[in-house]
Amino acid sequence: MPIDPESKRMGANLPVALGDINAAAAAIRDAVLVTACEESRTLGEICGCRIWLKFENLQFTSSFKERGALNRLRALSPEERRRGVIAMSAGNHAQGVAYHGKRLGIPVTIVMPIGTPMVKIENTRRHGADVVISGAMLEEAGEFARKHGEEQGMTLIHPYDDPLIIAGQGTVALEMLRAVPSLDTLVVPIGGGGLISGVAIPARAARPDLQIIGVEAELYPSMYNAVYGKTLPMRGDTLAEGIAVKSPGKITTAIIRDLVDEIMLVSEDQIERAVASLISIEKTVAEGAGAAGLAAVMANTEWFAGRNVGLILTGGNIDTRLIASVLTRELAREGRLTQLAIDLVDRPGQLAAVSILLAEAGANIIEVSHQRTFSDLPAKATLLEVVIETRDRAHLDDVLARLGAAGFKARCV
Repeated sequence: MPIDPESKRMGANLPVALGDINAAAAAIRDAVLVTACEESRTLGEICGCRIWLKFENLQFTSSFKERGALNRLRALSPEERRRGVIAMSAGNHAQGVAYHGKRLGIPVTIVMPIGTPMVKIENTRRHGADVVISGAMLEEAGEFARKHGEEQGMTLIHPYDDPLIIAGQGTVALEMLRAVPSLDTLVVPIGGGGLISGVAIPARAARPDLQIIGVEAELYPSMYNAVYGKTLPMRGDTLAEGIAVKSPGKITTAIIRDLVDEIMLVSEDQIERAVASLISIEKTVAEGAGAAGLAAVMANTEWFAGRNVGLILTGGNIDTRLIASVLTRELAREGRLTQLAIDLVDRPGQLAAVSILLAEAGANIIEVSHQRTFSDLPAKATLLEVVIETRDRAHLDDVLARLGAAGFKARCV
């Protein structure tokens, strides 16, 4: 759904200007990587467009969030530095504040919501921050951080609704447009809106006709609701917890209304597919939020056809267990890993017959479970559950056809 172009003021009178982003670039230059922005020919062929990836997952803390965090920390007065800072974060902002706070000698306390991935909690502690776990969602963690910070005299470093944070995040766009001047479309994940707000300002200044597309997880369409006047529900656990924000920023919402062309929503299946594709094709790890931009392009190939698209891999902080689950589920979707339930007559040789047939069909057996008791089959029958590996969906269909022709009743579970 496009945002009404009549509502755009093209950046006039907004709290962050191009000069602020240029100043942020100078302020963080010596401590934040200028990450690569490289074309992915394979992903481009799959999606019918040209795609460039900005590898912010290769920052020291594996996220773009370092940029805004450092820009904000450098603006603190000597007294504010002495008293320390506090921030609420689901993980990446926390690590950016903790890492650069330690570098600058600033005491850091981070409030993280319950359910934050352990890898993000441990990485934040490793950077020297005091970590407090409080609140079911980021907003509840934020309320605790505000109260605790006021009591202790600490400065709150907001993850997105702060002009200095927004300016720092906008340095990503300066680098992308410098590296690839031919970009005509930028696709940017949205949580609270700090990144896309910062990106939109220099992008719109350099190329007024450039398309700026925001992406949210379907489970947390907060900015979509705010911009389009909708009331879509927000609920559940999303793979993209880094953009699972119920209340977008006031500053960021105003900038997005002015400068962003459209906001797209992506499903959990689409996010998982994008994470798996980045690993298998680009050999790079992106967390769910970091892969949301690619998820939108892969789900809307007609919309992006023929465009020169810039995607920001915003972060790579994801648990290895979750990566394994995502990759396994993608194999199942592709028909390369399947659990079959096969009803057998309970007599000698049946299991061997199935094994031989699967081998002749070229299927690899991964797991086998032979169940006589806990099923609703007759007493003289048994249930065979077998996980098999096949080349693709067509190969799986051939295996099922061979089982059926041999008289075995098999179904995918």
